[in-house]
Amino acid sequence: MVALALDVAEDGMRAGELPIGAVVVMGDEIIGRAYTQERTLGRRLVHAELLAMEQADRRLGWTRRDGPVTLAVTLEPCLMCLGAAMAFGVRRVYYGLEAPDDGAAGVPAVWRPASQDMSFSHLPTVTGGYLRKECRDQFARYAAAAPDGSFQRYAERMAALPDYRID
Repeated sequence: MVALALDVAEDGMRAGELPIGAVVVMGDEIIGRAYTQERTLGRRLVHAELLAMEQADRRLGWTRRDGPVTLAVTLEPCLMCLGAAMAFGVRRVYYGLEAPDDGAAGVPAVWRPASQDMSFSHLPTVTGGYLRKECRDQFARYAAAAPDGSFQRYAERMAALPDYRID
């Protein structure tokens, strides 16, 4: 599924955006797809995951889900996007490249809700490293072609992550 998100991230790069793509899948069907649009829209709350989940939410509404919802994204989701995934009912999140500065993949290991009966939302399982090199390579290509600025510097940091992450 991260391969699908990589394709969406390519679309974003062609539009001048950071190479962050996301797809929302239910069963065998893509119900949402988007890339980050911070440059295009000049806004901050337009992450790929949020836009893809919003698209899926408009499509599904409150209807009964035909199976678990999965989110695949090229970059580790931030806390805001992980919270949105919880609210939307995503069961699994797969991502490619870790985001050391703002990634939220570690939240499930430390989050302990006061109530064990949270039937309205559940923390999804979050796993990363899928097509990691390809995701990192996209950031390197973006950094090489982007104008100087914060997006270019962020892409350089992502592209410079070491080949193997040691925890």
